[in-house]
Amino acid sequence: QVQLVESGGGLVQAGASLRLSCVVSRRTFSSYHMNWFRQVSGKEREFVAAISWSGSTTYYADSVKGRFTISRDNAKNTVYLQMNTLKPEDTAVYYCAADTRWTLSENGMTYWGKGTLVTVSS
Repeated sequence: QVQLVESGGGLVQAGASLRLSCVVSRRTFSSYHMNWFRQVSGKEREFVAAISWSGSTTYYADSVKGRFTISRDNAKNTVYLQMNTLKPEDTAVYYCAADTRWTLSENGMTYWGKGTLVTVSS
């Protein structure tokens, strides 16, 4: 069983930064492509960012490109999401997800964390 545990969420003002972390409880962490999604209450979950198992490839949603950075530390079984210049519209529950396939689809993810709430006030 693979467990993903997110942390780092909180309440910040617009323009601030936050760094989310997701620790994966699996020695084969480096086999998984890692992703971040987010969901606003009452709306569908949306893709935010992805990073390949090696860290050599990243991909971002247009809405966060240039402001968010995804990275990973395979020695620590951890993936990060550095979020800069936060906007009120970034307010959401952020989830990390893992899969051995490179897919940016919510439906393609095998493992999910329980999420961490990010609230950005104006």
